[in-house]
Amino acid sequence: MPHLYDIDVRVPMRDGVALAANVWHPAEGQAPTLLVRMPYGKDVMGIAHSDTVVPEFLALLEAGYALVVQDCRGTHRSEGEFVPHMADRNDGEDTVAWIADQPWSDGTVGMYGPSYLGMVQWETAASGAPGLKAIAPAFTSIDNYEAPWYGPGGALSLSLVTVWNAMMYAADAQRSLAAGEGSVSQLQQLGQALLFPEPLNDVLPTAQVPVLAAYGKWWDDWMAHPSHDGYWDAMELTPELKNVTVPALNIGGWYDLYIGQTVRTYTNARRQAGSAHAREEQRLIIGPWDHMSASGVYPDRSFGPLASAQMLGLTGLHVKFFDRWLRGDTTALDDVAPVKIFVMGIDQWRDEQEWPLPDTRWTDFHLTSAGHANTAGGDGVLTTEPPTGAGHDTYLYDPRRPVPSAGGASMPTTFGFCGPVDQRTVASREDVLCFAGPVLEEPVEVTGPVSLTLFVSSSAVDTDFTAKLVDVFPDGKAINLCDGILRARYRGGLATEELMEPGTVYEITVDMTATSNVFLPGHRIRVDVSSSNFPRYDRNTNTGGVIARESEEQMVPAVNHIHHGPNHPSRLVLPIIDRKDQ
Repeated sequence: MPHLYDIDVRVPMRDGVALAANVWHPAEGQAPTLLVRMPYGKDVMGIAHSDTVVPEFLALLEAGYALVVQDCRGTHRSEGEFVPHMADRNDGEDTVAWIADQPWSDGTVGMYGPSYLGMVQWETAASGAPGLKAIAPAFTSIDNYEAPWYGPGGALSLSLVTVWNAMMYAADAQRSLAAGEGSVSQLQQLGQALLFPEPLNDVLPTAQVPVLAAYGKWWDDWMAHPSHDGYWDAMELTPELKNVTVPALNIGGWYDLYIGQTVRTYTNARRQAGSAHAREEQRLIIGPWDHMSASGVYPDRSFGPLASAQMLGLTGLHVKFFDRWLRGDTTALDDVAPVKIFVMGIDQWRDEQEWPLPDTRWTDFHLTSAGHANTAGGDGVLTTEPPTGAGHDTYLYDPRRPVPSAGGASMPTTFGFCGPVDQRTVASREDVLCFAGPVLEEPVEVTGPVSLTLFVSSSAVDTDFTAKLVDVFPDGKAINLCDGILRARYRGGLATEELMEPGTVYEITVDMTATSNVFLPGHRIRVDVSSSNFPRYDRNTNTGGVIARESEEQMVPAVNHIHHGPNHPSRLVLPIIDRKDQ
């Protein structure tokens, strides 16, 4: 089908602001339309995305779809002021209505795209826009506190927040200069910060990072609301799922920073969406991918030739999904399972009918030791047999010397900072406790949500506890699978703070998101426990004060204890899948 291409089409919003869009539409007749709304510059769309979860642009056109790619309000060529998440619902609804009214449109609209491009899809779906028939959000969240800006344990997603704000502020400063306003020196400073973001993470107090604090805007709001309070509640869409009446193709990565929200959104929408077909036709795909790459290839671990989005045929799956819901092709998804996951370890794709898997056997792996689980060479043990003796392990968490981030679901995705990374260097530190199971004689599959329940005490009134699930190879290589962090003041919930009494033992649970991995014979299952993961998360100053406002001089070390035994059953809870009969 031949297409016409219109650049910078002005799309009017209800308040008179015009948003810029690039439009590819059929030269004759009408077509269903796919919409992408983005704050990063619409003109980059159309570039090949072979190693990402973004479907191939030309393939969508060749499949007979019109395409509209729009700059979000206040970004690039669109009018207005950009404030994250604030205008996306109304703007999305107005854009869908505009598309449905165009002569080349058949009135049906679908949306796709990752990260912020996924957030705006859920906002538009929650508006109930009549023309919207399906969405395909990838690597995204409907709770902007729990991902991406903070975390499900209440710690600030420091490295992401600093680099993303530097990027958005730099783009905003460039717009101001083009309009004859703003400051050249400020743009230069923001550009330098964007090119070299790592030093931003070292600045204390965090709220006063000069180049970001000077620009102000929403940075000040984010720093002023470290709890999941009313400010963040206004942006959370979980209560709005009842207004979502369209199916969603949810796409995630085991090493993506949104993985916890991806699976939680899928399960919540299955229960709470506002129409039967929206609930029943939710779909889920999870690969061994991080936020920027869907190749499945990393320096310390390659997941094989089948792991990439390209080999999976993710573009074709998008087309089938939209053919079903925009074109009414009732057979388009007949050969596509509702859930498709990549199982690491055996490095294979597998079709499932639901998530979590119905045959999950939730299994406790108890933490125990002789009192020195410090480092991977310590005596920490992971056992399915409840320990009979009481004990504890102790380490010093000094926020001036935090445990460095080593892989995981991190941003930015610089080398050594993202995905599967050998943990041997980090696990040699005295402030990392390692609890390992025996060498396996049979394969053990872990697929589903993972959590760690700990009985803890501290010399401080507040501190953090981190957990990391690790696959230890026969040669000693230790590959991280999933992790989590809990700020102790939020142990009772993210909306309220409750400090600890020094020396008092508390039961806490660390959400470690989810994974799918077969621990092969000769491997060991291990969980690593500490109190920092920097700069992925900000450092807890251990004072009980407002962390973002505190200086290095105010930081205090914390002596932290992990208790285990009959009265303090610290345990790793793993979703075991046993299908030996298959």
